Amino acid sequence: MKDDEGKDEVQEELLDLNLAVKPYSCKDKKKRKMKNNNAGSSTHMKPHELKIYELLQMREQMLRLDPMKQGVVEDRKGLHLIHLLLVSATAVDDNNIQSATENLCQLYQLVSLSGDSVQRVAAYFADGLSARFITRKSPFYDMIIKDPTPDEEFLAFTELYKASPYYQFAHFTANQEIIEAFEAEEEQNDRSLHVIDFDISYGFQWPSLIQSLSEKATRGNRICLRITGFGRSLEELVATEVRLVNFASSCNNLTFEFLGKLRGSEEINSRKKKNETVVVNLVLHLHTLTNSTQISNTLISVNSFGPSIVILVEKETSRSLRSFLSRFMESLHYFAAMFDSLEDCLLPESAERLCIEKNLLGKEIKKMMNYDKDEDNYQRLETWKGRMESNGFVAKKLSSRSVIQAKLLLKIRSHTSPFTILGRGSGFRILERDEGCALSLGWQDRFLITASTWKCM
Repeated sequence: MKDDEGKDEVQEELLDLNLAVKPYSCKDKKKRKMKNNNAGSSTHMKPHELKIYELLQMREQMLRLDPMKQGVVEDRKGLHLIHLLLVSATAVDDNNIQSATENLCQLYQLVSLSGDSVQRVAAYFADGLSARFITRKSPFYDMIIKDPTPDEEFLAFTELYKASPYYQFAHFTANQEIIEAFEAEEEQNDRSLHVIDFDISYGFQWPSLIQSLSEKATRGNRICLRITGFGRSLEELVATEVRLVNFASSCNNLTFEFLGKLRGSEEINSRKKKNETVVVNLVLHLHTLTNSTQISNTLISVNSFGPSIVILVEKETSRSLRSFLSRFMESLHYFAAMFDSLEDCLLPESAERLCIEKNLLGKEIKKMMNYDKDEDNYQRLETWKGRMESNGFVAKKLSSRSVIQAKLLLKIRSHTSPFTILGRGSGFRILERDEGCALSLGWQDRFLITASTWKCM
């Protein structure tokens, strides 16, 4: 049933494409005359418009492919796909219409949303390059980029959270550091903890923290937890508050308070209760800001709260001020590892995998290919380290319990991995870095996400 739902999503996207590119879909003479007068008609297209039309037709054919006909790409053909991607990216960067359309058309003949991980990731990169090539002024740009609905994005986030250690590693490591910061100040914090979360992300991180604090509390020694969470929409904040309040109400000896604020709000209620422990949570947040100024302003604001610790978790990819081709290669390596890692978590033909790749990873790939040149916020771990230090923070060594917990997470989930079931070892691994001040989750030889803890100087 779920696979049918996944096919329906592809068909829905295909329908949009049909409406956009087929010039004579109606037999009515009056409507046909109107379409003939439309600039989108193939009979009145300029040469470069005709090329784009042909490109979109190839994309439509790719979406029509029967998933059952897709198989694993041989190594040689996989290298050919990568070569075509690089040639296409070069042509798009040079604004070479002829070369870009020819190579992207070839790509759409070889890629598939239902093939192996190489075909799938190449399909989304082909879309990203196509969108960049036809520019945002084109009526077809939004059709290719087409953001998922909030419900689709929430479902994709949920499926990735359940299937992969990606978010679990980030949240469990952060929560362990938060608990230890609270314990270190327990004699003077009046059993009060205030977490300022700059990206609430549906609140998935916090039930485990709530439960852990509840287990530490007693009837005569209650714990007070406040969470100030920033969200993308009012609907997200309301749903998050309901979820967290309901969960906290089932936990004993815990007083819980949630304050939701829209991202970009100028004021944060930084009123500090007497002696409470304040923690700032920057899990997968800074890379969503559009430029260096916003990042610096955020860190200045964080420093002004005087937090006991700051949790920083970021992706191991880069969108620095280097050339488009350099950023393209960096992103290709990163997302190829992400797509490959999903096969350690989900069967290739699963509807859950299609949902994650289309509505979460695919969305990010397309946007990565179409950022403006002045948006330089994706950075490597070393750059984040320098930025934190330049804004008044010093790295804190992660606790041994955080390391043990991360390794245990991988050990537990490996028992249900398709790789393990098929007799192969999992490709996920944990690595301590920066003299114990950073902890990374990797896939094979590629780091995916890194957690670190910081204190104000």
